[in-house]
Amino acid sequence: MTLLYNIVMLAVDIAAILLLRRYRGLWAWCIVIGCAGVVALAFGGGLAGRYENHFGVIRLCAYGVLLHGTVLLAATAVLWRRCRPWLACGAVLAAVAVIAVAADAFLIEPHWLEVSHRQIVSPKIHKPLRIVVLADLQTDSIGPYERRVLQQTLEEKPDIILWAGDYLQSSWEGYKILRRELRELLRETEFTAPAGVFAVQGNCDPDGWEEIFEGSGATVVGATQSFDLGDIQLTCLSMYESANPMLTLANESPDRFHLVLGHMPNFALGKIDADLLVSGHTHGGQVRLPGIGPLMTLSRVPRAWAAGLTELPGGGKLLVSRGLGMERDYAPRIRFLCRPELMVIDLVPEEKSEQ
Repeated sequence: MTLLYNIVMLAVDIAAILLLRRYRGLWAWCIVIGCAGVVALAFGGGLAGRYENHFGVIRLCAYGVLLHGTVLLAATAVLWRRCRPWLACGAVLAAVAVIAVAADAFLIEPHWLEVSHRQIVSPKIHKPLRIVVLADLQTDSIGPYERRVLQQTLEEKPDIILWAGDYLQSSWEGYKILRRELRELLRETEFTAPAGVFAVQGNCDPDGWEEIFEGSGATVVGATQSFDLGDIQLTCLSMYESANPMLTLANESPDRFHLVLGHMPNFALGKIDADLLVSGHTHGGQVRLPGIGPLMTLSRVPRAWAAGLTELPGGGKLLVSRGLGMERDYAPRIRFLCRPELMVIDLVPEEKSEQ
């Protein structure tokens, strides 16, 4: 699919350059470039759409804009260098800008890990607690980046570690190998925390995902379950309940801080009696544009809720991680203005909030 698309777009590039050589007017340029853009988007959408693959559409359109768009801008600069030098300079600057965006999106941001710190003050907390949230590692290769994520987590000295799902993304044969490699890495790094490590299922996690954590000491939660962690009542949701925007969940101990962990943030739209709701899944949009925000979140919550801290209308707070990895398979492996995130939450007693 990708090869066919780029072969066709190469033919479009050549045809467009030949037309630009013959017609040097600004209007002619706009028409030719506009037609090439329409072909790139329409052909990419039609080709990937045949396989009902939305991420494939994005992948092909990314090639159209970032690769073939750069080719046409560079050709414009060469063709106009004498007759329209200022416009040629503009084409060069535009081509450089597209290349810079592509370099950032494909090469820099995907592994430019950010450790974010959030402080939650509550009278229900009697001594400081640090929680580290790992969401959407979603890798197809266990390597230095994955090792760095685990090491950075332990360096934050968490009391509790929460895994929010989507650990690996690969074919089933590859998945079994990756599952073993990640399991060995967790054991090797002694990935534990004093008050426990808890892991829930993500939508990319098939049957048998629990084997990732065998021998690591983590508590693996497939069905919704609550845990008594002292000041905290931790409720871990099943993947399906986290996806339910009409979920109702009571707090059986109102005097204790209730933290609810789910993979998808959809459950935040329900009636959730909790002080803090934590999720992943959205990747923060993975691609964000200034003034627009995330282009897609694959979630039922408002786009403004897709990353970071949100004060919920019914009380409580929602924290959505941008995730550690990115969508793979047919999707372009990019992040733009949306760095991967290791989320650190400090729960602080109310009287010590100023210290």
